[in-house]
Amino acid sequence: MRLEPLRRKDIPRCVEIEKILFPGDSPWTAYAFHAELDGGGYYLVARPDESDEVIGYAGLAVVGRRGDYEASIHTIGVDPGSQRNGIGTTLLKALLARADELAAPVFLEVRTDNDAAITLYERHGFERVGLRKRYYQPSGADAYTMARPRAQVRDEVAG
Repeated sequence: MRLEPLRRKDIPRCVEIEKILFPGDSPWTAYAFHAELDGGGYYLVARPDESDEVIGYAGLAVVGRRGDYEASIHTIGVDPGSQRNGIGTTLLKALLARADELAAPVFLEVRTDNDAAITLYERHGFERVGLRKRYYQPSGADAYTMARPRAQVRDEVAG
């Protein structure tokens, strides 16, 4: 498997995966993916080594100024036929590496009934910091807000 930047021509496949993964809620539209790219989001896709097919995607938004960045994981999705092969973990690690380069704390929302995702995030240093009632629409499912502290900047450690 290889990770590459999300290209606009990948968006229809990401939308297709969204519809499979999130049928009871509002899956992301092509417009949403385009808006994230236009806004400077850090988006990746996962592809099998032997093909150009998109089997997963993930995105990170970063706001703030140097020394005071904050990151938010906006989405991680893996095609159901490719799940349980470490793709979600690999995508998450890549997003976290980008946030760590910027010494940014990372936030995300996750459905309270998505035990697999919650476990993945907790394994990578996230803690539950809040509950958003009826966050996902139209299903009305609740979401946990989870946070991971910022990485230490080398100059701070050395100083």
